[in-house]
Amino acid sequence: MLILRKGKLSEPGSVAALDAPARWEERSATRVLEVGRDQILERSRRIVEVAYALLEQAGLDGVTIRAVLKNSRLSRRAFYERFEGKDELMLAVFEHTIRLAAGHYRDQVANLADPLARLEMIVTSIVLGRSTDTHTQSATIWRRGAAMSREHLRLAQSRPEDLQTALSPLLEVIALQLSDGMSVGSIRSTDPRRLAALLYNLVSTTAHTELLTRETAAPDPARMAGLARDLWFFCLRAIAA
Repeated sequence: MLILRKGKLSEPGSVAALDAPARWEERSATRVLEVGRDQILERSRRIVEVAYALLEQAGLDGVTIRAVLKNSRLSRRAFYERFEGKDELMLAVFEHTIRLAAGHYRDQVANLADPLARLEMIVTSIVLGRSTDTHTQSATIWRRGAAMSREHLRLAQSRPEDLQTALSPLLEVIALQLSDGMSVGSIRSTDPRRLAALLYNLVSTTAHTELLTRETAAPDPARMAGLARDLWFFCLRAIAA
């Protein structure tokens, strides 16, 4: 039976369905939202990538909102629609840096069969600051590393949960190598994620201390290479089966 309600023809109980958007309207709205989301993300990524480049060029002091807007060619309104301020931007840059590092390490160790050899490469690369490009000049690595060390320490104090979320891609890469080592008996059996966190905390704290205490000195690649070697042997004794 059909019922006429205020000029609308419907079946009993279907009034709500008639009032809802049509399927074509839903498809149209979804398409607009997807396009809008892509534009938002594209501009957000541009801001973060510009800030990352400024970090390499001039260190943490060089990453100002004015400089980011100038280099990204975006408006102040576009910036504040995406980030509350510089602190929020630097959190995004930190997360971006960690994701780049995790992807780089994963690719670098892909052809190494021995889990311990993979871990050695990751540990030494963290100390040497080789998170993306092994051909980057040492001065740039030092500047970027010191800036990221300061940001790491700031987040550990003010936003510890955000820090752990940002670090999770890298910790997963380390945990995977530890798990593989446990499966072949070269690494003592325990929770690989907990061991990954312990390993990373030791390595990163040592690297932070070295970078910040020698921030104003000229980069010393030989000293850092020796530190990376010693730190790896220390880690190896702690994780070996």
